[in-house]
Amino acid sequence: MPTLVLRFPGGRYHATPGGHHVNEGLVEWPPSPWRLVRALIASGYTTQRWEQMPPEGRRLVETLSSTLPEYRLPPAALGHTRHYMPLGKLEGGREKTTLVLDTFADVGDGALWVRWPGSLDEEAQKLFDVLVSHLGYLGRGESWVFAQSVSDAACLPDTGRSFPLTMGSRSVPGCEQVTVTAPVDPRDYAKWREQELESSMNELALSAGKKLTKVQQKKVDTIENLYPVDLVDCLQRDTSWWKARRWSQPPGSRSVLYWREKGALQVGVGASPRISVPARVETMLLALTTPSGSKSALPTPLRTLPQAELLHRALVSKLGFDGEPCPELVGRGAAGDPLKGHAHAHLLPIDLDGDERLDHVIVFAPMGLGARAQRAVRSLRRTYTKGGVGELHVAVAGLGALNDLRAIGAGLSNGIEKLLGPPGGSASWVSTTPFVPPRYLKRHGRSSVVGQVEAEIEARSLPLAKVEVLEWTGETLGLRHFVRRRQRGPQPPVDVGFALRLQFGKPVAGPICLGYGSHFGLGRFSAEQSL
Repeated sequence: MPTLVLRFPGGRYHATPGGHHVNEGLVEWPPSPWRLVRALIASGYTTQRWEQMPPEGRRLVETLSSTLPEYRLPPAALGHTRHYMPLGKLEGGREKTTLVLDTFADVGDGALWVRWPGSLDEEAQKLFDVLVSHLGYLGRGESWVFAQSVSDAACLPDTGRSFPLTMGSRSVPGCEQVTVTAPVDPRDYAKWREQELESSMNELALSAGKKLTKVQQKKVDTIENLYPVDLVDCLQRDTSWWKARRWSQPPGSRSVLYWREKGALQVGVGASPRISVPARVETMLLALTTPSGSKSALPTPLRTLPQAELLHRALVSKLGFDGEPCPELVGRGAAGDPLKGHAHAHLLPIDLDGDERLDHVIVFAPMGLGARAQRAVRSLRRTYTKGGVGELHVAVAGLGALNDLRAIGAGLSNGIEKLLGPPGGSASWVSTTPFVPPRYLKRHGRSSVVGQVEAEIEARSLPLAKVEVLEWTGETLGLRHFVRRRQRGPQPPVDVGFALRLQFGKPVAGPICLGYGSHFGLGRFSAEQSL
């Protein structure tokens, strides 16, 4: 793997990215593969006295152009100087000047590593070593370098990574995207040139077998001269040549996205701000209100599932797409795999004041809500309710541990005690929202209603309980009308709900949510007061 190390004795690297003007104040960092290959070619002509490129030089250039290198960047800071360049004209008795910015990367005594994948034949490798050792500058003429070729066994530094973005790759935490210019694969260029020439010749409508006139021959020569014969020829064309022929970019070049570690090129000397990272919390309490303030316009408990689903969708949208994981809200790890257990967030719409309207949402996560999840919840200002009012206003009413909810105002404390149970726990719990089986039902065994409830209890590390399926009478009758299917996402195997009573052998604390949709408020139980 051809590898070179560059050091800058002047402490600065001067180069403007392709497609940008020097006065835009940008620096090409890392140096583009296009620039590096052209620098090696220039070294051959100026130091090895090439009259034309030798065969091993062509093999070297074609090998380096067919792959994308990986970089290790030294710490760098962006800087610039300003020059008033004379234009050779007098204006008002004084020489006219124009302002030019010379932007550079201040790299100090740091070393820049570049490694291409693949290997070179023996002659090409020897030529690579010679050309690298004779490099005098990279970029503009004042960007001096000392360069050396190192062996494959040399380990790249651990910091300053910069590497090409591959198709379908996800965002890389701690990295940002930059665009650099690279040569196309020599074979791809040859195919493209052949197709372009064929298309252009067809437009001339030349007659087969007939001798070309002088005008036609001139047009043919013009078309053929427009396209360099191969990629090596492309790399040797200067800027004035391709601009005069109205190319929008150098022929044989392409724009490539690279990942670069954030902060690889700092703007000035940045201070190190003290970032206060909030401690993880178990619970956040959200209050719901309508724009008019009318409580009668709030959704009813029958819409527990859709309200939680809409709220969850809004929270996920607040996370953005920067690649930083938030497993407590999305229920998936950094690699995208679903979390095991039920430690991630439960969104529990609840009626705390007993007026049969959902007035609060409890966001409860046994694994804790981290800083990113808390920011998403705090930034949420509104959610919606399909079929009801246009929007609901959302505000954080409190956060902390589950038991901190017991300190809520007296008018709401009864609803909290039903959710959590008394301070010592409760042995008897009854359905507040219907239990929806997470698997297909059978009459007996682990897939029966009782068997599935027992499996759900076991999965949450709760003690064994006696499960009683209640009849649809009295207070349980209203549970039949709850929404049991999600708008998006997985659907229940069987669209049916049950009212249950759980009798534990010892008191347990809530909240208790079991079955399908348990993270969105279905299968929730309330503590029964002891007789």
